Amino acid sequence: MADHAHHADIPAMDYPEHERTYGGFVHMAEVGTVACLAIVAVLAVGGTKHAWGTALVGTLLTVIGTGVGIASEKISWRAPLVALVLMLLALLLY
Repeated sequence: MADHAHHADIPAMDYPEHERTYGGFVHMAEVGTVACLAIVAVLAVGGTKHAWGTALVGTLLTVIGTGVGIASEKISWRAPLVALVLMLLALLLY
C-alpha cells in the first residue's frame, strides 16, 4: 500500500494534554488502589471478627474518602487511607 500521507497533514502532538491525561490516570490508580485495600480490610473485619456494623461504617468511609480523593488532587490517596487505617485498627483490636 502506498504511503500517501504527507507530514504536513499530521497534526502536532498536544504534549501538555497527554501529560494531563497521564497525571489523571496515575491519580485514579493511586486512589483506586488504596480504596481497594480499604475494602479488603473492611471485608476482613466483617468476615473474621463478625463485626458487620463496623464493616458497614468502614465501607461508607471508604466510599466517601474515595470520592473526596478523586475530587481533590492534593488529598488524593490519603482520603481513603483514613478508612484503611481505621479498619486495620478494628481488625487488630476486635
